[in-house]
Amino acid sequence: MELRQLRYLVAVVEEGGFTRAAARLHLAQPGLSAQIRQLEKELGQPLLDRSGRSVTPTEVGRAVLPYARAALAAADAVRQTVDEHTGLLRGKVTLGLVSGATGHAFDVAAFLAEFHGAHPALEVALTEDTSERMQAALLAGEIDIALLGPTWEEPPPGLTHRTVIDVPLCAAVASGDPLLVPAGRATVPLAELRDRPLICLPRGTGVRAALERGCARAGFRPRVAFEAASPQVLAQFAARGLGIAVLPLGPDPGEAGPGPGGGLCSLRIVEPGLRARIVLAWPATGPASPAARALLERLRDTLPASPR
Repeated sequence: MELRQLRYLVAVVEEGGFTRAAARLHLAQPGLSAQIRQLEKELGQPLLDRSGRSVTPTEVGRAVLPYARAALAAADAVRQTVDEHTGLLRGKVTLGLVSGATGHAFDVAAFLAEFHGAHPALEVALTEDTSERMQAALLAGEIDIALLGPTWEEPPPGLTHRTVIDVPLCAAVASGDPLLVPAGRATVPLAELRDRPLICLPRGTGVRAALERGCARAGFRPRVAFEAASPQVLAQFAARGLGIAVLPLGPDPGEAGPGPGGGLCSLRIVEPGLRARIVLAWPATGPASPAARALLERLRDTLPASPR
């Protein structure tokens, strides 16, 4: 009996057939089938029922599976322990990133290239989603670390975070909009947006959550006419006069969002003031694997805490 045969058995059961298991394992299907038959011959019992449309474990196969998984986990633990002592990181770590999370402040491609150069045996998977879904994925252990715009007012139990970006939200409007009267105006009370068509990020994002909370406190529901996942697209819509874009205030006066708004003027939203935040978040118990801990440490060095 060999560990690879146990790994093949588990893969076939999890995939429900030899074709998908062979693709997952990067093997030829005949070779995979031959290895499973060799294992069954050695054990003297069929482990898989091949008679149906999908391959399922026999009664003996179901009894064997927990021990096969335990043996594979033990072998992986041995490798991980040796790698920790030799300083070599292996395995996979998943980083969640909200679309447009950091703009020009964080070059994720350069960061991952540098991290891969330091740890070439480590696989980093990057996934993009809304902040709300990534918060749930962090709590469920489906991703290791995330850069997200928090939708919470108070962080949920089970998560630790550090703020890396904290800026005011602004109303980005095309030149000639009535909100720009009188000339030189720099702010706009949130109540003045009550009946105006707004352009905003979708629900589940930190910016949208901040807008909806602020409007609720001001006594109205925002009239969102257009949604887009990219702040740059929101700015383009606003520049065409399709509505008022709610965006993070740019680093320069009159600039909205993560890049030049293109014919846009920005007014900081006040009464109440709304803010857009990006946080680095991870499970409160800490990343589960040495690989995830190494990625978190590098991210914390790359993204210093942002003062409000």
